[in-house]
Amino acid sequence: MRGYLPPMIVSVELLPESTLREAISLLVRLVESAGALIIFIGAGWAFVQFVKAGLRRRDRVAGFNRIRLSLGRFLVLGLEFQLAGDVLRTAVAPSFTEIGQLAAIAAIRTALNYFLGREIAQERAELARGGDPLERPVGGKPS
Repeated sequence: MRGYLPPMIVSVELLPESTLREAISLLVRLVESAGALIIFIGAGWAFVQFVKAGLRRRDRVAGFNRIRLSLGRFLVLGLEFQLAGDVLRTAVAPSFTEIGQLAAIAAIRTALNYFLGREIAQERAELARGGDPLERPVGGKPS
């Protein structure tokens, strides 16, 4: 066994860590910007629709409810993109402190998304029954 060499473990680094961090950082900015743009577009669209509905004299409440539901959908989609950015950011989080901060932000965004989704479902159910969601008490369940 004179010429025997033990197997060597070869480490291949596909991307240097700094390159990976820069790429992830760029992706995070792109995904979060997409989320912000979706929310901005939704708010602008809702404002235009609100003004149009306000100028019409017939059935404003039903129009406002549809606008509100559509805005809620834009908000939910935008928050999903923001959450995706948070998930990407954890791929290169250097410390437990930063991971903790990201987890707190993600938890807040997830909670917002959950309650927005629940509100949208309640509004849809109320509109499907022909009721007015604005008549139910704040925080109350649809009857």
